Amino acid sequence: MQAAFYEQTGPASEVLRMGELPTPSPGPGEVRVKVAWSGVNPSDVKTRAGLRSKILPFPCIIPHSDGAGVIDQVGPGVPATRIGERVWLWNAAWERPFGTAAQYVVLPSEQAVLLPPAVDLAVGACLGIPALTAYHAVTVGSGVAGKRVLVAGGAGAVGHYAVQLARLKGAKQVIATVSGPEKGILAQAAGAEIVLNYKSDDLLAAIQDATAGQGVDRIIEVDFAANVNTDIALLRPNGEVIVYGSGAPEISLPFSPAIRKGVWLNFFIVYSLEVEARQRAIADLSLLLAGNHLNHNIAARLPLAQIAEAHDLVERGRVMGNVVLEVT
Repeated sequence: MQAAFYEQTGPASEVLRMGELPTPSPGPGEVRVKVAWSGVNPSDVKTRAGLRSKILPFPCIIPHSDGAGVIDQVGPGVPATRIGERVWLWNAAWERPFGTAAQYVVLPSEQAVLLPPAVDLAVGACLGIPALTAYHAVTVGSGVAGKRVLVAGGAGAVGHYAVQLARLKGAKQVIATVSGPEKGILAQAAGAEIVLNYKSDDLLAAIQDATAGQGVDRIIEVDFAANVNTDIALLRPNGEVIVYGSGAPEISLPFSPAIRKGVWLNFFIVYSLEVEARQRAIADLSLLLAGNHLNHNIAARLPLAQIAEAHDLVERGRVMGNVVLEVT
């Protein structure tokens, strides 16, 4: 099969290669998916670049955890009726050597989720990390019903879904921060009532005004390292910050302001969600997809052969939305 792979970390244009690799076969409890689209996420880019570790866990890695396609083979213990199903995939490359940047991928049956008939397969490649992350950030704990919610990076791949889901889950008010006018239009279209430019607006003054001086109840945070002080200032007493990302591996926390406010912090990584939480998220997202309740923002569709360019787009933040690769 044709696949994109790398055997060492480094710049995308230097380490990513296209070539022939053995076509896998499914084992017990597994399915084989003929991949149609492969999603590129920041975590894929960071792993390939060696930002987390320069030492590869496997000698050859086919990247990308997200993807979508059609099941064409099943292993022992999996009903043959699954053959022909259109599915979206999650955690394909998590702690595994072979992800979705290939013509075929084999993975446990539960990691191939039925995609509603009317949903584009390219959309399926945007769900595993962005949509599941957004869903958990919105619904974890007591959720957002009746709450004022601030989504940091409301035009990003996760943020765009988080704004929509916060509205769907009954948030009293949804506020989004963005870095420019075009992103502001995107966040507003997703359902944010108030959109603020974190580069130019006085966030504290604007949110105090928008919330009648109370602050927000929940912040969904994409870069806690950059925003930790601002987040604590923007929260109401006993408010919560749901953290799914950070631009730095270590963070200095302003203890006194945080403890005086009784700030709740919740950190999570989408790859290791508890089984029940993931199952709930997948079931509810499936209903929302089937009912056409979500808008999707695919910023770039490229052929698999242009994987290095796709990684560069994500790494440099050159697009607003998801980047997907067509696998032929």
